Amino acid sequence: MQNLKSDDTMFPKTRMRRLRQPGIRNLVGETELLAKDLICPIFVDENIEEPEEIESMPDQYRFPLSMVADEAKEIEDLGIPAVILFGVPATKDEDATSAYDDDGVIQQAVRNIRSKTEDLLIVTDVCLCEYTTHGHCGIVDYANETVLNDPTLPVLGKVAVSHARAGADIVAPSGMMDGMVRAIRTALDIDGFTNIPIMSYSAKYCSCFYGPFRDAADSGFAFGDRSGYQMDPANSDEALRELELDIEEGADIVMVKPAMPYLDILYRVKSTYKMPTAAYQVSGEYAMIVAAGTRGWIDRDQAVYESLLSIKRAGADMIITYFAKDAARMLRENP
Repeated sequence: MQNLKSDDTMFPKTRMRRLRQPGIRNLVGETELLAKDLICPIFVDENIEEPEEIESMPDQYRFPLSMVADEAKEIEDLGIPAVILFGVPATKDEDATSAYDDDGVIQQAVRNIRSKTEDLLIVTDVCLCEYTTHGHCGIVDYANETVLNDPTLPVLGKVAVSHARAGADIVAPSGMMDGMVRAIRTALDIDGFTNIPIMSYSAKYCSCFYGPFRDAADSGFAFGDRSGYQMDPANSDEALRELELDIEEGADIVMVKPAMPYLDILYRVKSTYKMPTAAYQVSGEYAMIVAAGTRGWIDRDQAVYESLLSIKRAGADMIITYFAKDAARMLRENP
């Protein structure tokens, strides 16, 4: 019989498979997905009296003001620490005046949720697209079909202050206007809301994956597209420049959006700045997984878990996802 030494290649000293056995596999796991990592979006529609399913986002609903607090309480009871609110107002105009109305849809929703939940954090999206007749994220020059950056900034400040006055815990500007974080920080501080953090959509790409959201929030645009203010999907270094500007202007939390197509950006952002970092698993990502799962092409639950785990592994401290409730239930059943 051949005399084999311990370092013979037939008997490698290190076997990676030893650590993949049941029990041991979990013991050496490097990334853990928890319900506390999740933020659940809620669409609040001022025009309806019953929940309405969003056609392009199966199992997702717009909620009336009368029922948004019940939905938020259910989310809180699942161990999810935060919601982010998007509003569909009863009236729209060119200047988005309903966005900063103290009796606007988001302002009412915040107060309703606050009355029924205990520890749930309320994040509010600060943007104008849902509140304008043209559907863009800022004040527009119709003659030239352009979005005007600087005239938009004081409006965003008024929106953020109105949300804070209603009781929001965090405001989240998403319009990708240059200087929006500074404008909002200044407005909040002047009105005495120095403790309200800003979660900035710092690296928000001009993506096709937002399509279902525009159905949900009734925020399609009347002309052009958003490539003039959202980021080019080809660019990576630019994202770091965007992040640096937002941090200098006072952002407390930064965000990458979408998530899965931009995991490389998420990794670079977290590695470079070590800031609290959010990622948004957007409506198109949700719709793809649901569609493939419905057709039996993939295991839906496994795809949900794997996709969220990949976002956490890439560097996200918190994940905005339409799968938040599903994921929280799965994690509760299979800790």
